[in-house]
Amino acid sequence: MGKSSPTTRRNRRLGLLFTAPWLIGFAIFTIYPFAASIVLSFTQYSVLSPPKFIGWSNYLDLFRDPLFWTSMYNTFYFAAFSVPLGAIIGVLLALLLNQDVKGLPVYRTVYYLPSIVPVVASAIVWMWLLNPYYGIINAILERFGIPGPGWIADPAWSKPALIIMSLWGVGNSTLIYLAGLQDVPVSLYESADLDGAQAWHKTIYITIPMITPTILFNVVMGLINAFQYFTQAYIMTNGGPADSTLFYSLYLYNNSFRYFKMGYASAQAWLLFIIIMFFTLLLLRSARHWVFYAGED
Repeated sequence: MGKSSPTTRRNRRLGLLFTAPWLIGFAIFTIYPFAASIVLSFTQYSVLSPPKFIGWSNYLDLFRDPLFWTSMYNTFYFAAFSVPLGAIIGVLLALLLNQDVKGLPVYRTVYYLPSIVPVVASAIVWMWLLNPYYGIINAILERFGIPGPGWIADPAWSKPALIIMSLWGVGNSTLIYLAGLQDVPVSLYESADLDGAQAWHKTIYITIPMITPTILFNVVMGLINAFQYFTQAYIMTNGGPADSTLFYSLYLYNNSFRYFKMGYASAQAWLLFIIIMFFTLLLLRSARHWVFYAGED
């Protein structure tokens, strides 16, 4: 390989110079905490005293911790319902917003607006809506003679309430599904029309298969977000009632910043990383059976 010219070396130095602030920030705020958390997960560390190496004790203690299993159950429950429902409702809304009707830009804006509302603000609004005593939802149900549930004040309804709340913000994924619908070749619909296919058949056999890559992307992102569900539960219930909304990330936060069990929380964080990685790889591996990419045989 020939020697670089002075101009090439100069451009390389300038490139490194301009990217140096980002590289330094990435090393300090990402790589260092990432590596430190691995080391701390094998220690007993309370911030106020030096870390003490204890081997695998943190990981073993997690599996003996009842609250750990409670948080796992709550998180898997939330993910098992919120991710599929979010995908189904997102696709249905995208199909509706893809129709040629008057005022379509207004409808698209209205459905997307909830996804740009700050999470804290939307959580406070939903606390009011889901209030079992003077909330709007129970007031509407009462008009129809239906006794409203306790929602976030009832352990049996707290997780379903948060799942319903999560569906309010599907506008972001709906927009991505809508973009995927624009890439479906019109020629496929024209061929189906010549064969006398009905709208339902075109949706099932053309539209859905052609947007399966988009569905896969949204499901993977939804799964990752569901396993890290934190802000809404922290603001609305703080894990209650009776630990029914103590999600994994919330319990991790409590261990680290409330109980100052940093080593224990680091082990918990790495276990969460492994769980998310496992299910993400499982989804990507299953994609070969149901995801269709245009141009493939």
